[in-house]
Amino acid sequence: MSIELFRESVRQRQPSPYPPVGVAVVGLGYWGPNLVRNLEEHPNADLVAVCDRREDALLKTGRRYPTLKMTKDLDDVLLSDEIEAVAIATPVSTHYPIACAALAAGKHVFVEKPMAASSQEALDLTQRAERAGRVLMPGHTFLYSPPVNLIRDMLRTAELGEIYFISMSRVNLGLHQHDASVAWDLGPHDFSILRYWLDQTPRYVTAASRGCVMPEVQDVAFITLEFECGTMTHIELSWLAPSKLRRTTIVGAKKMLVYDDTSNEPVRVFDSGVLFRPPESFGEYTLTYRSGDIVSPHVPVAEPLLMEMGDFCDAIRLERRPRSSPQLGIDVVRMIEAVDQSLERDGARVDLHTETALLA
Repeated sequence: MSIELFRESVRQRQPSPYPPVGVAVVGLGYWGPNLVRNLEEHPNADLVAVCDRREDALLKTGRRYPTLKMTKDLDDVLLSDEIEAVAIATPVSTHYPIACAALAAGKHVFVEKPMAASSQEALDLTQRAERAGRVLMPGHTFLYSPPVNLIRDMLRTAELGEIYFISMSRVNLGLHQHDASVAWDLGPHDFSILRYWLDQTPRYVTAASRGCVMPEVQDVAFITLEFECGTMTHIELSWLAPSKLRRTTIVGAKKMLVYDDTSNEPVRVFDSGVLFRPPESFGEYTLTYRSGDIVSPHVPVAEPLLMEMGDFCDAIRLERRPRSSPQLGIDVVRMIEAVDQSLERDGARVDLHTETALLA
């Protein structure tokens, strides 16, 4: 089934057992229009309004969705009784003040990744949401990706065996950000996936980075994460690459796996490995190399962002915690901060657990 057929199947679903959630989107930059499109199509959401300071962005959206209310004033959104929830897709430096204002107005809040510009802000937002009895959900879309969830199931059943290491590459030519490094822009994707897969944050973080185009803005980064379970991860992030690459390699004691988000076969499992036999005499080592079948398991078709918006609405109406939880959002921001701390210390190894203890 193609993405188009999947979207059509969602539109033809039976009406939701609960009233649709009235939502407004704040921010119509790079990602905001995607939120608008998916909220407009989801049966559990009622997209009421969009908000942006730029007249041209409002006009463009208004031509495609003429029934939506358009406003440049955030107060129009916060004071509306029709709007129960706000989806924020603005620069990261504005996430905290806008989310605070929305929570104070009694709105549920979805905020694009990363949740805030610091872990202190992310923690404060979480506490505000808890006191207000409102849903706070960070936008980590890959948690709703079918390949990512297929791999998580394999890791939970230990199909790959003990995970030795994970190598991740997320590179492309662009988009350079003027107010965020490549670690803050692209890092949340892989950090959230790892946190979701391994159910833990790394113990140690080490990073190296460089600003190639603009010296003050880091556009390439190489990050090493060491987890308590023994798994080591290397992440390559870059806005400077000749082609787009979204590739992850997982090496386990039993099998190996390649996840390529740009491939028609996004997950390939290799029945390959190495068996070490302890020496029977001094200096005698025997390694047995195994190279078996390569399997491409079936991956269901679904648009992650559409699934994510559905989870947000379900969390509000059913009063349950979304898959992309506030705690996961906090952990991702802490991991990015640890990258910054390592860079500030000339690539020193940062103990994330110590930093977390200090924050708490």
